[in-house]
Amino acid sequence: MGNSSYTLTVQSADTAALYDWTARLEAAIARLPEVQDVSDDLQMKSPRVNLVIDRDTTAALGLNASDIESTLYDGFGPQWASTIYGPAAQYKVLLELDPEDQERTDSLEKIAFKTPSGSLVPLESVVKVQETVGPQTVNHVGALPAVSLSFALAPGVSLGAAVDRIRRTAAAMLPPTVTIDFQGSAKTFEQSMQNLGLLLFVAIGVVYIVLGMLYESYIHPLTILSGLPSAGLGAIVTLYLFGNELNIYSFVGLVMLIGIVKKNAIMQIDFALEAERRHDKTPTEAIYEGCLIRFRPIMMTTMAALLGAVPIAIGYGAGGEARQPLGLVVVGGLLFSQLVTLYLTPVVYTYMAQLQTWVKSRQTARALTPATAK
Repeated sequence: MGNSSYTLTVQSADTAALYDWTARLEAAIARLPEVQDVSDDLQMKSPRVNLVIDRDTTAALGLNASDIESTLYDGFGPQWASTIYGPAAQYKVLLELDPEDQERTDSLEKIAFKTPSGSLVPLESVVKVQETVGPQTVNHVGALPAVSLSFALAPGVSLGAAVDRIRRTAAAMLPPTVTIDFQGSAKTFEQSMQNLGLLLFVAIGVVYIVLGMLYESYIHPLTILSGLPSAGLGAIVTLYLFGNELNIYSFVGLVMLIGIVKKNAIMQIDFALEAERRHDKTPTEAIYEGCLIRFRPIMMTTMAALLGAVPIAIGYGAGGEARQPLGLVVVGGLLFSQLVTLYLTPVVYTYMAQLQTWVKSRQTARALTPATAK
């Protein structure tokens, strides 16, 4: 656990490279304006002794690394040598150096072992002792050693902006052997953002299926959904103008726009289809009359939804700045789509009606061609 709200883990199989690049990455992240209070859990203050084996001398004596490891374990590990059985009790025999000697590096001079020839060889003759400092603990994430960096957000900065900036910084400086991954709430945020785009397309697909069953047509749902691109463009432009970004609240606003914007087209197309089927009007006449008659209810419902989202867009109320992107998406999307949809939907409806008529005529011609040949 770090000292701040969000956590980033740095991983590598090479601990030396891990500790070196973690210090560089921490310094680079600390200079970013999007974050503050950067800290790590790497405390390089514990005394450590590195034993470097002289491979040539060891091989000349007929020894190997396993022999040296076994000798060190006899001196510093809890090696149970045997058991002494008394008349009423058993006594475990523990083979190790005196606990006082285990705390000093010069105790390594007292360790020796036998070579295959039977001679005693002191440990220091085949091993070089290097006194350094190391981490208090070697943490792992999965199977790799890892160091955790914790950070907090600067005032007015969203988590998405900070995560993107940190990832770009890490990608620009870290080698391929050192990787990063967010943990905790930052990781949950990244995972949720990855699925939001798919959720948006699924919502559009479900709306298309429902409209297709309602109108028993593959064409008219496309006409109704033709206003969504203009609404999405208006929402994104509004977010950009007000210095906001696409986050969870913004995507919720986009999903809301799918239902609000298609309502306008449904009002127009539903009336036009009724006029075509019952009054035998052409598609152009039917959609023109639908625009005239349904203009007032379209404006009333749109203004009601738009004005209802204005307090959210201006960030009114406790915690309103977090929900502000949702209001901006709804207001901007409705304003832009309202100006475009009133003109775009009738045009798309007319061309789609012509396309549907052409497809039916082609199908009729194909059905009559075999009969005519006979």
